[in-house]
Amino acid sequence: MSDMITADLVDLDLAAQTKEAAARSLAERMVALGRVTDLDGFLADVAAREAQMPTGLDGGIGIPHCRSEHVTEPTLAFGRPADGIDFGAPDGPADLIFLIAAPAGADDAHLTILSALARRLMDPDFTAALRAATDPAATASLISGDTAPPAAPEPAATATATAEEPPPAPAAPAAPVPFRVVAVTSCPTGIAHTYMAAEALEQAGQAEGVEIVVEPQGSAGFTRLDPAVIAAADGVIFAHDVPVREKERFAGKPTVDVGVKAGINRPAELLAEVRDKAARGETTAPAGTGSPVEEAGGPGEGYGTKLRKWLMSGVSYMVPFVAAGGLLIALGFAIGGYTIDKAPSVAEHFVWTDSTSWAALLFQVGGLAFSFLVPVLAGYIAYGMADRPGLVPGFVGGSIALTINAGFLGGLAAGLIAGGTVMAIQRVKVPAALRGIMPVVVIPLISSAVVGFLMFLVVGKPIAELQKALTDWLSGLSGANAVILGVVLGLMMCFDLGGPLNKVAYAFAVGGLANPNDGSLKVMAAVMAAGMVPPLAMALATVVRGGLFNRTERENGKAAWVLGSSFITEGAIPFAAADPLRVIPSAMAGGAVTGALSMLFECTLRAPHGGIFVLPLIGNPALYLIAILAGTAVSAALVILLKGMGGRGDGKAVEGTPATESGTAPKVPATV
Repeated sequence: MSDMITADLVDLDLAAQTKEAAARSLAERMVALGRVTDLDGFLADVAAREAQMPTGLDGGIGIPHCRSEHVTEPTLAFGRPADGIDFGAPDGPADLIFLIAAPAGADDAHLTILSALARRLMDPDFTAALRAATDPAATASLISGDTAPPAAPEPAATATATAEEPPPAPAAPAAPVPFRVVAVTSCPTGIAHTYMAAEALEQAGQAEGVEIVVEPQGSAGFTRLDPAVIAAADGVIFAHDVPVREKERFAGKPTVDVGVKAGINRPAELLAEVRDKAARGETTAPAGTGSPVEEAGGPGEGYGTKLRKWLMSGVSYMVPFVAAGGLLIALGFAIGGYTIDKAPSVAEHFVWTDSTSWAALLFQVGGLAFSFLVPVLAGYIAYGMADRPGLVPGFVGGSIALTINAGFLGGLAAGLIAGGTVMAIQRVKVPAALRGIMPVVVIPLISSAVVGFLMFLVVGKPIAELQKALTDWLSGLSGANAVILGVVLGLMMCFDLGGPLNKVAYAFAVGGLANPNDGSLKVMAAVMAAGMVPPLAMALATVVRGGLFNRTERENGKAAWVLGSSFITEGAIPFAAADPLRVIPSAMAGGAVTGALSMLFECTLRAPHGGIFVLPLIGNPALYLIAILAGTAVSAALVILLKGMGGRGDGKAVEGTPATESGTAPKVPATV
């Protein structure tokens, strides 16, 4: 690790009061050595990682880290502030700060070295030596492993010791078989917390007399536990913030499922908890603080919060099918015209030199991808509720929804029914001999039969009638009704900037493209237009009145032009995070104007994504652009007015202070 940290990357008198200022100070050292090419871009990536989960650890340690395209080689910087900095650790501020910078394509060897540092941080001799260090070069050598920390002194012999040898002890009875545990640890980047949790669990196991074998699932890959070791285990601990890979290997075991920081901060409690579950014979893993997709809601959450998480898990998996299938269909129409849907199958008729054949190919491939929307939506709603056993009945229910023309609404119902059915079955106590086959045979069989019965004979037909009525209503929209709907959709798209309400409006529009008509195409156009407004408005505002924004926001404003033009509403998140009370109402006002004008101008859109890059596929494109420009102008003017009235308060920081970088989001956020 000696090539990762040098004396120039060590600051034993770090002058910083906030985690943002600490990261900037250490990152500037990396820039000076040519290991980071874009300071602000790298800090945005660090802030985005910090937003996923605080990086403070018990014991006074802060370990901000990220992968970034702005890093040229794996680098580690160390800082030691005098007063400590809050990195979100439960026990207080951190006085040992490590900033880990990994290239976007870091190889396994480097990531393995970084994991070794994470494990060493669990050694009290190592951290004590860092606190006592006075020389940057010696500190770098200690961190790189070239110098070993001084060992704690051995306790002195007691005064009552004698030279005589003690009498031989009686033969001890055979040692009882120890309690055996297997564990899996993982975190979003797979660089630090994954291995620190593994080390903490292993140390706690040694202290408690528990045999524990850990499988860290990090960015450097992972070595699967021996199936024989899993079979012999008395319990399982999952300490993770991303889905556990091949989780079915651990089915039928008493399980504790928590976030990765719990594995670091309270490993002994987790061992005691899994031991108690084994003693009670409890083998069904309850929902814990796992990954967002698997999380079914904590014990204090209401059904509304849980329902939102379940629906979001389905929508998040559906969106890639929407983007791929919808854009292929749109390209097919653009190349072959609006009669391309009447073309024969390309498997039977394809002319290599005919553009119509290529258009038909794009259209038909896109149509097949689009046909997965409802099954994927239903399947992953059920997955969000009941984990992997919910996939089969969810996909079956979604396919039935398509068969009976229940559409998008049918998919929602099928996913909830499938997930609820599996959760009910999982609560039934079964003999030990059946536990191994429950997730792969019994649960899919029973749940699919129940979902099929309910969808075909009970709830499916009423939902299909409701879907038909909704489709007919959209087809007949005109005048004031259409404008009101445009306002509502615009407000939803701009309220949470890519969050649940935004996704509901987007999913509503995309669902109408499965069986397009004039009304559903107008809805799709209004939704995309409104979603483009927030980032475009913030970009315009930073140009017109740059003095109202700090340097980072002005840099984000440059990227927001591209993000907004591409229909990536999340491009406005950095501005909303820093000043939500001014930015969000301004964005909503502009989105409502754009949605209303798009519906009033009767603009249509066949593509589910693409922004201005699918302009040839938009009906009334000139008026569509006018609607977007009008909403952008309204939002920009309003945010400038509100900021001008309020000065730099409420989250705004004078440029150059540590607060300047707070709330920074990645420059290239996730798409809608």
